[in-house]
Amino acid sequence: MTGRRPDDAHALARAAEEERAVQQALALVGGRTFGPSSGRGAPDERTPPDAAHCSSPHSEPPRGASGSSPEHLPEGAPDTWTDVPPGTPSPAASAPNLASGPSDDLAFEPSDRVSGASDRASGASRASGASRASGASDSSDRAPEPAPPVSPSVSWERARTVAAHVGRSGPPAAIRLPLDRALGHVLAETLDALTDLPPFDTSAMDGWAVAGPGPWAFEGGAGLLAGRDAPARLPDGTAVRIATGARVPAETTAVVRTEHAHADEAKGLVHARRPLATGQDIRPRGQECRSGDPLLPAGTVVTPAVLGLAAAAGYDALPAVPRPRVDILVLGDELLAAGLPRDGLIRDALGPMLAPWLRALGAEVSGPRRLGDDAEALRAAVVGSDADLIVTTGGTASGPVDHVHRVLEDLGAELLVDGVAVRPGHPMLLARLSPGGPCLVGLPGNPLAAVAGLLTLAEPLLAGIAGRPPQDAYRALVHAEVHGHPHDTRLVPVVHRAGRVGGRDHVAPLRYNGPAMLRGIASADGLAVVPPGGVRSGTEVEILDLPWAPATPWTEGCFT
Repeated sequence: MTGRRPDDAHALARAAEEERAVQQALALVGGRTFGPSSGRGAPDERTPPDAAHCSSPHSEPPRGASGSSPEHLPEGAPDTWTDVPPGTPSPAASAPNLASGPSDDLAFEPSDRVSGASDRASGASRASGASRASGASDSSDRAPEPAPPVSPSVSWERARTVAAHVGRSGPPAAIRLPLDRALGHVLAETLDALTDLPPFDTSAMDGWAVAGPGPWAFEGGAGLLAGRDAPARLPDGTAVRIATGARVPAETTAVVRTEHAHADEAKGLVHARRPLATGQDIRPRGQECRSGDPLLPAGTVVTPAVLGLAAAAGYDALPAVPRPRVDILVLGDELLAAGLPRDGLIRDALGPMLAPWLRALGAEVSGPRRLGDDAEALRAAVVGSDADLIVTTGGTASGPVDHVHRVLEDLGAELLVDGVAVRPGHPMLLARLSPGGPCLVGLPGNPLAAVAGLLTLAEPLLAGIAGRPPQDAYRALVHAEVHGHPHDTRLVPVVHRAGRVGGRDHVAPLRYNGPAMLRGIASADGLAVVPPGGVRSGTEVEILDLPWAPATPWTEGCFT
């Protein structure tokens, strides 16, 4: 191996042979193709004939030698991130840009695929394609040596960009919703004013409409009230009582507020207590907008204020983008829906969490379906879904009951993202079930890893489908040293703290941030995007807000 000096020719030859084997395993791109073989070995036995159009090879996310994802190893365990024999060249050394993926200057293929050969410099073969990864033919009886796990080649930033691009890949549908049903939706078109606002000159205050210089003669009576027809012209030197919102007579100089006027009932004169400016306290026609003026752009979330503006501008219904429909499929025979953990079974934490979380992202979500570890049930549920997005939990690794990849392959799906260089959550995936059709986001089974998958893939994808603007990126100081992964991005729960560090607001990282833990994220209002290697206290980091951090109580499905 590299870095060793054998004492004899036999040891030297053996070391060279081992080095070649490792380099060959690292250089190969996955073993399995979602479609016919591309010259890397015999075709996958499970590849359906109707999947021939998908010919790009896809490799799996890194797994440990036993088939378990490194996500399940104890946090901080030695060599958790790489787990390769001493002396083996690092994936970064043998494959440039392995952790960062392709350039941010994205040139999407028609399929938007990022998990094919052009994006992966290395990868371990799945069980069904292991012979291809080792260079042996399918007819060989000799079991191949397992390739060491390596970091995924799709960077966290690129994965989010691809998910957003896929969400925006088709023109958004548009429906017309009555105002009382449009709350929380997104405008499908620019909202143009249907009338002038205000539609006529109106009084901004209760008081006196006056013409010319004062004092002004007036007559008794209720005066001008809102909702009445246009009043007669106001003669010079006269005044008339006027209510807020009432139409102002022609030739009116200004409105004198009641508290700024003195009405001498005996003489029938009104005196101004303060200097008066022409046009004072009059809202002129079209002050806010003219008919046809654009009021709000497409993509604006319909808030209560938007509903009020739309009503004032003459709308009874709004052109809106339908909310994306999401089905949740919870996988795992070990999960309990109620009660305390027992007999090796644990509570399902993702089923109760995902539905409200996805609603907070603006989706219409069906109740979670628990399928267990049943490949046929998973296939039937995927085929029978009419949702825009299917979200699965667990089953994205390569264990004996991890069926997501195999089901996607059988259905001829196109893998767009297959593993992301992020911790926790690296075995996540994004697939398109048919050209231009619905998508599937596969989340890891560990709870915090699933949260990472939600914010990495599901959130930008749903925003794109719904026509929502992407989450604004911002940076904040982190008030503690945060350890990082050697090669991958790390997502760490944080909370915004009152007070300032160095004259600026800051965030504090939270404990209990392991892949299987929810205690930290339950107290968080954001996730810090920690680059490889970690950050020191006082460093700026990108922050992802959690849905309930900026959310307001009125949004349907959102919560505070």
